[in-house]
Amino acid sequence: MTIIVPAIVGVLGAAIGSFLNVVIHRVPAGISVVRPPSACPSCSARVRPYDNIPIISWVLLRGRCRDCSAPFSVRYALVELLTALAFAGIAAWRLPSLLTAESALTLAGGALVLVALLYFAAITIALAVIDLDTHRLPNAIVLPSYGVLGGLLASAAIVTGDVESAARAAAGAGILFAGYLLLALISPRGMGMGDVKLAGVIGLMLGWFGWSALAVGTLAAFLLGALVGVGLIIARRASRTTGIPFGPWMLGGAWVGIMLGEPMARGYLALFGLE
Repeated sequence: MTIIVPAIVGVLGAAIGSFLNVVIHRVPAGISVVRPPSACPSCSARVRPYDNIPIISWVLLRGRCRDCSAPFSVRYALVELLTALAFAGIAAWRLPSLLTAESALTLAGGALVLVALLYFAAITIALAVIDLDTHRLPNAIVLPSYGVLGGLLASAAIVTGDVESAARAAAGAGILFAGYLLLALISPRGMGMGDVKLAGVIGLMLGWFGWSALAVGTLAAFLLGALVGVGLIIARRASRTTGIPFGPWMLGGAWVGIMLGEPMARGYLALFGLE
C-alpha cells in the first residue's frame, strides 16, 4: 500500500504534467487549453493519442515530431517527470496519516487536504515556469486557486470540525496578501500585483499548516529569492537593476514552510533555549 498508492498518484501526476505543458504554453498567450488539439509547432501535424503518453512518448520519439522530425523541447518531458515525482512524494508523505485515521470523517478530511496539496503542486509547477518565461503570474491560474483551495480546505474543516485550521488559513491568506500589497505600494518596481495575488493563495495553504509554516514559508521565499539574485549577479547573468521573477521563490518557500515549517521553527527556538 505504501508503494502502490504513491505510484498510482505519480502516474496521475505525469498525466497532469502533460496538461500543464499545454497550460504553460497557452495560458500566457490567451489561447484556450481545450482547443485546438495539441499539434507540432513546426509542421502543425496533430499529436496522435499514442504519441501523447507522458514521458514515454517523448523518449520513444527521441524528443522529435513523428511527421517532420522537428525537435521538441526537453522541458515537456521534465515538466511531466517533475509533476509525477511531486505527486508521488506528496502522496507518500501524507499516506501514513490517512492510514492511521481514527474515523471515516478524519480520513475524508485528510483526503481533501491531500487533493489540495496536489492541486497546489500542479499550479506551483505551472506558475513557476510561466513566471520564469514571461515574468507574469496569470490571473487565469491564480484567481481560481482561491476558490479551489479555499473550497477544499473549508470542506476538510467542516468534515473534521477543525475550525481552528480553517480560521488560520483565512488569516494567513489575509496577512500575506496585505503584507505583499504593502511591499508593492512601497516598491512597485520590486513587487508586482501578480505576486500580491499569489501571496494570498500561498498564505491560505501555509496558514492551514500552522503559524510556524506561515512564518518559515514567508521568510524562505525572500531567502531563496535573495540567494538566486546574488548568484545571478556573481555569475554576471544579471545586475542589481535586472528584474528577476519572484513567483518561483515564493512558491518554493511555501513548500519549505509546508514540509519543514514546524521542525524548523522548533529547532530555531531550541537554539536560543526558547522551546
